[in-house]
Amino acid sequence: MRFDNLRSFLEALRKENELQVISAPVDPYLELAEIHRRVIDEGGPALLFTNVKGAYFPVVTNLFGTSRRVDLAFGPRPEQLMKQIVGAVDTLVPPTPKALWQQRQLIVDLLKIGIKNVSPDSAPILQQCKTDSPLDGLPVLTSWQEDGGPFVTLPLVYTEHPENGHHNLGMYRMQVYDAKTTGMHWQIHKGGGFHYHEAEKRGEALPVTVFLGGPPALIASAIAPVPEHLPELLLTSLIVGQKLPMVQNPHGGHRLVAEAEFAISGSVAPYLRRPEGPFGDHYGYYSLTHDFPVFEVSHMWHRKDAIYPATIVGKPRQEDYYLGEFLQRLLSPAFPMAMPGVKDLWTYAETGFHPLAAAIVRDSYSREALGTAFRILGEGQLTLTKFLIVTDQHVELERFPKLLETVLERFDPLRDLFIFDHTSHDTLDYTGDRLNHGSKAVLLGVGEPQRQLPAVYDGGELPGIRSLAVYCRGCLVVSGAAYEEDPLLPQHLVEQAGDRLGDWPLVILADDTSFVKDQTAFLWTVFTRFNPAGDIYAHTQVNRHHIGYRLPLVIDARMKPGYPDELFPREDIVELVDRRWKEYFS
Repeated sequence: MRFDNLRSFLEALRKENELQVISAPVDPYLELAEIHRRVIDEGGPALLFTNVKGAYFPVVTNLFGTSRRVDLAFGPRPEQLMKQIVGAVDTLVPPTPKALWQQRQLIVDLLKIGIKNVSPDSAPILQQCKTDSPLDGLPVLTSWQEDGGPFVTLPLVYTEHPENGHHNLGMYRMQVYDAKTTGMHWQIHKGGGFHYHEAEKRGEALPVTVFLGGPPALIASAIAPVPEHLPELLLTSLIVGQKLPMVQNPHGGHRLVAEAEFAISGSVAPYLRRPEGPFGDHYGYYSLTHDFPVFEVSHMWHRKDAIYPATIVGKPRQEDYYLGEFLQRLLSPAFPMAMPGVKDLWTYAETGFHPLAAAIVRDSYSREALGTAFRILGEGQLTLTKFLIVTDQHVELERFPKLLETVLERFDPLRDLFIFDHTSHDTLDYTGDRLNHGSKAVLLGVGEPQRQLPAVYDGGELPGIRSLAVYCRGCLVVSGAAYEEDPLLPQHLVEQAGDRLGDWPLVILADDTSFVKDQTAFLWTVFTRFNPAGDIYAHTQVNRHHIGYRLPLVIDARMKPGYPDELFPREDIVELVDRRWKEYFS
């Protein structure tokens, strides 16, 4: 089924009993977010709030909060088409009459991709326009009690390069300061930020249009990790399976997505910054207050019966997990084209994506896998990867315990672990020494197994350790004193118990061991709480400028001073939602 706009998707969700309408009055400050979090935890339906306090518009959340709803939104056709496109490259290069005839249906499908201009009468987005306090009445949500204010959480931010006109559609959160001004959270290595950087060098304001709603494919395209020069609007068209209708803005500026719910137009001035945050983000912590550019809104177009789409971010798993699964499946056939030698690639939503990635690569000659790892770390948003695991074995990357066992069986600690300090970090990752700065690690496990992995620890008591548990074969999780009490505990483990732990390639030091039975909890706890250069401990030796390691590797994944606070809902809001629960769903 093809969805041209948000409301056609909502109608399909209604028919599938995947939409719950909540008509009881709900506060956009904390209450709505707490309802959403509970429903997504239970694998519940999308939520349409029709009575949001102080707002002119209803709110819909949890659109993509299960794999089933993602499948309903996009269906199998986009993935099939992407596989066909990649599979046809060898056939069509060079193009011959026979090859063109064999791929005639694919060519017909590709001719449907693009943008088409429609008349204002055919564009629902132009039904109403606000120029006086344009953001007034929008049901902008505050999700966590320490948030710096209400945030637009599902904005589709459209910009064009000041010189060549190439466009970017990205999702960058927007803190609402007043009825005409918001923040613009352009992180490093984001397309909109590149456009702003170029405009600022010229001393010019960058025109910006923010869409809310539209086809579900538009939302997916905005977060897709596509190469910088691949137009997101064309990806939207590919997913939908037809040309994307656009309309000229009567007030000038960018063309508008005709089927969007809202189009907020304005500009971001050069050299102007304003404090933005804190904000409870998808890493599961509060990102702290920093200065970011300011979006000054001139006017807002919207449908006369517009619906405000939003999402709530927090500890995994949230909506971004399910959208991320779809986008990785969609784009994975193209990875070998962009990065020769890569057979499969996965980034882990459980960690917030950038902290951990894994790849299956070709290793047809000695150390080819290492070269491919460097290629991965040089590709688009993958350059922000903090920890990259590489193997040549055919494993399901989504099943992390099996992947980890496969690599730990094979890696040679003297040559297969590489740690690079003084590198870039994702803006939301606070494990580095300062904002946007940190380190990276590459762990290789290729070829034949080198060791048998233990499944049970029987080495006796460990100094300073209160409890321990096995995550998978070869990976032991231990806990002891908090970092503030004993910052040198991992070093002492290596020095005093290294021999007893030598059969365990990987030892994780954490604040507790309760998370070992759940992949989501393990990945989130470990990979959001350590910086490779500062938190990996082992006996080392240097030979020809290369650092070799001796097992075990000990990773200090405890919470440390300077890390932002973990996200927890406010107790009185929890009690309020407990009390009103039956009222919401009556």
